[in-house]
Amino acid sequence: MNILQYIFENQLILIPVLVIIGQIIKNTDAIPDRFIPVILLPLGIAGAMAIGKPCIDTAIQGVLVTGTAVYGNQIVKQLKKEE
Repeated sequence: MNILQYIFENQLILIPVLVIIGQIIKNTDAIPDRFIPVILLPLGIAGAMAIGKPCIDTAIQGVLVTGTAVYGNQIVKQLKKEE
């Protein structure tokens, strides 16, 4: 299953934006890493609403782009890990 087929094309820009924001938050010592996805979710929804019209479909797009950003980041981290 390709999650990108469910994300509207104009929302795709939010994925790298959320990854960058997540990295900025990670580099600060004030916020524990476990809270990064919780912080990124409302930012993703707000970003999607700013790009599109405020409705439930746009909120779902925000959830999808946030999930893709967090999941993509975790895939990269896990593939780099040596066991």
